[in-house]
Amino acid sequence: MHYFSARVLLRFITATLLSLLFQTTIAQYNFSKVDKQLEENEKLLGGNINALIWKDGKIIYQKQIGNMGVDKIIPIASCSKWLSAALVMSFVDEKKLSLEDTIGKFLPIFTHYGKGNIKIKNCLSHTTGIESKPLNLFTMLDESNYPSLEAQVNYFAKNKKIITAPGTEFSYSSIGLSIAARVIEIISNKSFEELFHERIAKPLGMLNTSFGKDGLVSPSGGAKSTAHDYINFLVMILNKGMYEEKKILSEKSITIMQQAQTNSSMIRYAPKGAEGFNYAFGEWVQETDKNGNSIVLTSPGFFGSWPYVDNCRNYAALFFVKKFFITEKIKEAYINIKKTIDEQIPSKCE
Repeated sequence: MHYFSARVLLRFITATLLSLLFQTTIAQYNFSKVDKQLEENEKLLGGNINALIWKDGKIIYQKQIGNMGVDKIIPIASCSKWLSAALVMSFVDEKKLSLEDTIGKFLPIFTHYGKGNIKIKNCLSHTTGIESKPLNLFTMLDESNYPSLEAQVNYFAKNKKIITAPGTEFSYSSIGLSIAARVIEIISNKSFEELFHERIAKPLGMLNTSFGKDGLVSPSGGAKSTAHDYINFLVMILNKGMYEEKKILSEKSITIMQQAQTNSSMIRYAPKGAEGFNYAFGEWVQETDKNGNSIVLTSPGFFGSWPYVDNCRNYAALFFVKKFFITEKIKEAYINIKKTIDEQIPSKCE
């Protein structure tokens, strides 16, 4: 047999075996109801959807509607917060930063204006006590008025008032994560985008994810990504900080990130898509067990994408869309789809 013919035959056999393996995996689950729900909600979710479910080392479900391919780059809005919080926690792992550190230690301008006692943990949990407006398209566009992260954070120090004691009230905004991002820039003497690429994007193979290379970056809502990239991040979170035998974060940091920092009485403002949830570090607690422990974590974005990890069923899922904006109806649709998924995947929790 000619070398060329043997090579073609080998490729055919390999492809056939992989196809059979994939079919065997899919046969374990019946996600036809999920297909139906996505199709029924196609208009509500903007018409372009990519849904992925990852479990036990592989993608067990994928559905594309419209032109939302797995490698299509779109803005992900507040899904960015999860990425940014993970980046900050990498400095905690290295003991270059503590969640109990005050921002005045790194940013004297905040001490000068009476805000130096805000802690890093307050920045990651939207409990800084600094005044903020509810998030909408106009407040998001407002962020582009600053030439750099440093200029934006200095503006917060000089011009934003403290309206409640740090740690006592939750108000969802971009302020805290921008401050934390500026702190790690100072610690490392590198830009936020450089740090994200080195510590998160590159080791996770998120080759099409970035916060932008010039001017201001928005750690809270400025990332662009793909479904393929973001599911890699979720896999790392689900695997307690590990990705393909690489340690991105410690298991301790993942655990800390998932602990709720709020209760219902603390929440002054939350977006419609997350009302009723508590907040951890860069992520919402979507579900808890009977003891109040976080078991499902999410970080939905203003433009409609909804990523989550389910620690009890040991899977990660992502609904990648581009639509203005997450409403109560969209939230309800995603939660109902999750219930259907959960019917196919048994829980290991009581």
